[in-house]
Amino acid sequence: MRVMLDTCVLYPAMLRDFLLALAARGLYVPLWSNGVAVELLRLVARRNPAELARVQALLKQMTARWPESQTTPDGADTPDLPDETDRHVLAAAMAGKADAILTDNWRDFPNAALAPHGLRAITPDDFVMQLWLKAPDSVSETLATQWPGLAGRDLRRVLRRAGMPRLGKALEH
Repeated sequence: MRVMLDTCVLYPAMLRDFLLALAARGLYVPLWSNGVAVELLRLVARRNPAELARVQALLKQMTARWPESQTTPDGADTPDLPDETDRHVLAAAMAGKADAILTDNWRDFPNAALAPHGLRAITPDDFVMQLWLKAPDSVSETLATQWPGLAGRDLRRVLRRAGMPRLGKALEH
C-alpha cells in the first residue's frame, strides 16, 4: 500500500515516528513531496525551532531509506479542494500513485475529489487500526520498540495523545 503523508501526520513527532517505524517494517510505503517537507520545516521552525536540525536530518534519512518515495507533482491541474493550499498534497499523491492520503484534515480531502483518482483520505487512527488488524504482531512489536515498557492504560494514554485512540483502546483490553 502506497500512502501519501500529509504534513499534519509528520508533526507532532510521536505520531510521525510511529508511522515511519511501521513503514520501516514494510507495512506500507510512505510518500511525501518537497511541498510537504517545506511545510513541515516551516511548521517546526515556527513551533519548535530547537527541533529544526533534527527534522532536517530526519527528512534526509527518509529520502535515503525510501528513495522512490519523494514524489514530484507533474504540474497538471488538480481537482479543487476545500483548502486550496492542499492541492499540492493531492497532486503529489497522484504522481506517486498513492492508494490513500494519510491526514488528520480529512475534511480538506473530500471523497468526491479523491475517488476519481483512486484515492481516499484516511486518518492515522483508522490507518493504524487497519494495519493492526492485518498484522497485529508487527504493529505490536513496533509499539514495544517505540514505547518500551508501556502497556494497558499507560499505552492507551500515549496513543491517545499521539492521535490513535482506537488502537489504544483495542490494545488495552
